[in-house]
Amino acid sequence: MLIGLPEALAFAERRQVALAAVNVPFFEALLAVIKVAEATRTPVILQHAEVHEHLMSIEDIGPVMRVLAERSSAPFVLHVDHASSAEYVARGFEVGFNSAMIDGSSLPFEENVALTSQVVALARERGFGIEGELGVMTGNENGNPSQGVADASLYTDPKQAREFVARTGVTALAASFGTVHGLYRRKPELNYELISQLRAATGVPLVMHGGSGLSAPEYRACIHHGVRKVNYYTYAAKAALDAARDELANPDTVLFPDMALAAQQAVTIDVASLVEVLRAPADPVAV
Repeated sequence: MLIGLPEALAFAERRQVALAAVNVPFFEALLAVIKVAEATRTPVILQHAEVHEHLMSIEDIGPVMRVLAERSSAPFVLHVDHASSAEYVARGFEVGFNSAMIDGSSLPFEENVALTSQVVALARERGFGIEGELGVMTGNENGNPSQGVADASLYTDPKQAREFVARTGVTALAASFGTVHGLYRRKPELNYELISQLRAATGVPLVMHGGSGLSAPEYRACIHHGVRKVNYYTYAAKAALDAARDELANPDTVLFPDMALAAQQAVTIDVASLVEVLRAPADPVAV
């Protein structure tokens, strides 16, 4: 079944948990995440990012995501992730997405406000929620290895975040507080106090990007301080690759579908572990 982003985030807020928001640019991942949501009865945000267009176009994967979500007994949000333009968000809405994240974080503040406000207006016509982003997160969204440490000078400023949310009307805010996109080479340094300050300043649910690779205590501490949505892709995709490689090494494997099934099973295990961590009671003690 489909639910909206505001409804999903309200669920997370009532229970003081965070929702897994998983990018699924390959079919095995999509099937795996749906299985996890049905097993846990927890809302999950299915995402497709613009950066993954070279893997799967939004026009191809979007209708499939919509059909599978609608026929499922589990609640899903269909979310356009890291759109760089209103045009890309509109493409997503046309093929069945009911939520989006517009990423103007690399733009000057006023241009980010203008772009985000344009997308919020587009979504409001349809009754959809919008996630915006303020602050710059290092790394890359394709999952390639990063240096593993964020640049504190690029963290989101609470005062600026308050103005950004007030002027744009976003439903949720992606913020920079220590995570990075891609594989971690070193342990991340998360600023939990900044998460609390951002939540108090904006009054909206916060989103963690670069959510792969953290420990359970780190996830729970972030939830305690105000994170309600955790974006996830890199480590699930890596689990799929590792499983496919293992299957390929099996001399009895002679057909590709065996590798695809192994990849799907690996993503199921990986995402199920994430969902269980995010729906557990938040840890009030920062690690």
